[in-house]
Amino acid sequence: MLRIEEARAKTFEERMTDVYAEIPLYSSEWTNFNPSDPGITILENLTAFEALQADSIMNVPAIARRKLLALAGFSPAKGKCARVLLKALGLTQPVQLPANARFFLGGMVYETNRAIELNGVMRGVFTQAGEEWRDVSFLTDREVPVAAPVFGDKPCEGNAMYFIADHLPEPGRELIFYMTMEGDGRRNPVEDRAENVFAAVTWECYTAGGFTEMKTRDYTGCFLSGGEIRLRMPDEEAQVYDQAPVEGYCIRAVLKRAAYDIPPRIIAIESFLFEVWQRDTRAACITVNKSDRVVVRHPLAADEQILVFAKEEKGSSYRRYMLSYSGDDSYRCCKYTMGQPDETGRQRSFTLQFGMMKDTPKPDGRLKDPVRVVLYSEEVMRQYQVGKVMGYDDQEFELPMKHVVAESFCLIARREDENGDYLYDFVRPEKKGENNLYYHLLENDGRILIEEAGDFIGAELFIGSIAVTEGEKGNVRAMGTFKPQHPLPVKRFFNPGPGTGGSFRETLAQVGVRLRQDIDTPYTAVTARDYERLVMETPGLCISKAHAVIDEVENLVRIAVLPGTGEEYPVLSEIYRREILRRLEERRLVSTRVEVLTPRYARIHVRGTVYVKRHYDNPGEVIEKTLRDTFDYVHSERSFGEPLHFRQIFSMLEALPCVAFVYELSVMPDDSSLALVRDADIFPGPDVLCTAGEIAIETVSYEK
Repeated sequence: MLRIEEARAKTFEERMTDVYAEIPLYSSEWTNFNPSDPGITILENLTAFEALQADSIMNVPAIARRKLLALAGFSPAKGKCARVLLKALGLTQPVQLPANARFFLGGMVYETNRAIELNGVMRGVFTQAGEEWRDVSFLTDREVPVAAPVFGDKPCEGNAMYFIADHLPEPGRELIFYMTMEGDGRRNPVEDRAENVFAAVTWECYTAGGFTEMKTRDYTGCFLSGGEIRLRMPDEEAQVYDQAPVEGYCIRAVLKRAAYDIPPRIIAIESFLFEVWQRDTRAACITVNKSDRVVVRHPLAADEQILVFAKEEKGSSYRRYMLSYSGDDSYRCCKYTMGQPDETGRQRSFTLQFGMMKDTPKPDGRLKDPVRVVLYSEEVMRQYQVGKVMGYDDQEFELPMKHVVAESFCLIARREDENGDYLYDFVRPEKKGENNLYYHLLENDGRILIEEAGDFIGAELFIGSIAVTEGEKGNVRAMGTFKPQHPLPVKRFFNPGPGTGGSFRETLAQVGVRLRQDIDTPYTAVTARDYERLVMETPGLCISKAHAVIDEVENLVRIAVLPGTGEEYPVLSEIYRREILRRLEERRLVSTRVEVLTPRYARIHVRGTVYVKRHYDNPGEVIEKTLRDTFDYVHSERSFGEPLHFRQIFSMLEALPCVAFVYELSVMPDDSSLALVRDADIFPGPDVLCTAGEIAIETVSYEK
């Protein structure tokens, strides 16, 4: 049995030294230790085998480590491109953005996923409570940092917010808003921001049939926190609405249920946004469902590094078609026609036509994805060949770049048929199938690892599509200035919110760290500290303080909770109590009961006489403020049940620069059932917070 210490410490030479030292212990007649001795040869082979065993034990393959972690329920999180919402500044006319339009922020590239039309300006924003209208259009101007209540200072059912625009997207299209809310940081994050226990909001668009409800994805939680709101336009055309203070196309948010703990207030509203993704496409594979005439428009088309592939029959691989300017240059060819140059003078589109010659093969339009067009940048075209599949275990290939976007990557595998003609297959990472090429993309390192070669032994591999990303760096701050790659009527774009989601693929070492953290994090609440932590982290709530006391006799946990709703004396609402109990119900011990208590407040009265030094302005106000801050358990770090020691209060007053000495001092609670007095010290109950009551301090000028 190999010992781990030996496996870590000893090389082959060190092991052979130990072998030579032990031979005399077993045979005094064995004196020939030269390599020519057959016994030494046998020992060398056995020792080398032991060293290889140790190396195998200490170097667990990545695949084995991945599967071991998967048994524990942990797999590497996939890398993602950062996503950013952009707003066009100074839009005066409709602007068409093609798919894969590129925008630059410093040295980073962001791309669109699809073609987008930019059209629409917000004319006004209004709130309505009953018959009262309020103009809050200043929220669309970020240079006016004034917050406004969404549904009034006291939201109630039926209150609404109206958005009036000069244009709205076509039926079925999407409209994106971004809301910046006041006080976002006070509320605990939630896993699903579309859920809301405090309110329900319905979004509607005005059409010929009146206000029609819209499909909505609200990531603000009904205006509880900042974020985006995605609206799907109804099937009916939007109509002009003339009942608001400003006439125009109208979308409104109507409050259907109102129980807000904190009335929401908006700082800024941005509308008519579109999304871009932080990635830099170096090679693109475009799938086309047409089989006769294909028009391709892409930024990489300007480089004219183009490969065309087509399927000719069901179940077959792709065949490569050569580009021809006339359409009759070879057996398999397609006519290539350059489009008109764009406004920059760079070529960005072209047309392909198949079947120009009679009795020549052409794509079968009845098949799925009959044509694939691959576009390369000049950089990738020079090194697009990856290597040859040999078929041995864990064969690795190096890619020409690192930090690859997994969703955008594919390989082209080239094989020969029985006639010696080439067959082409497009293979994506980790796509299983009988006799398929199965490989892992190690996107961070820019490598691929082949796990199963299948029927592709001997195949040549080429890059089919590849894009790179910068991971978390793409999660940029809000209000950045983005510039389009090509001239547009709009010169400037900005992001009202930060970039989100950008990350590199998690390494196995990082997964291991996450596993250890999960093991060390208690799931079941046992101690008072566990209960307090769980309450403080209740999703969607604003919690300022929590204090748990365990009654071991009754097997009962009492938890006093102070909600952070900003009131002078906050009270725990039924919604808060329900959400906290629901969270604790999942984590408590089966035999343990839990009670959630609302705070009680004990007012502390102070009377006394203090001699103050001369030449100090308003010493009485300084003393009173110091005492009120000391007794304020709601807004300070002091927690439930924390005692007030008379000696500390006395010493604190005497330490003030304006105080000569304290002549007389009395500190008493207004209700002895809330706080006990022992030897002049005050001991609040476990669910009690102290507050300042009547402070009557007489100040006397003191002269030496």
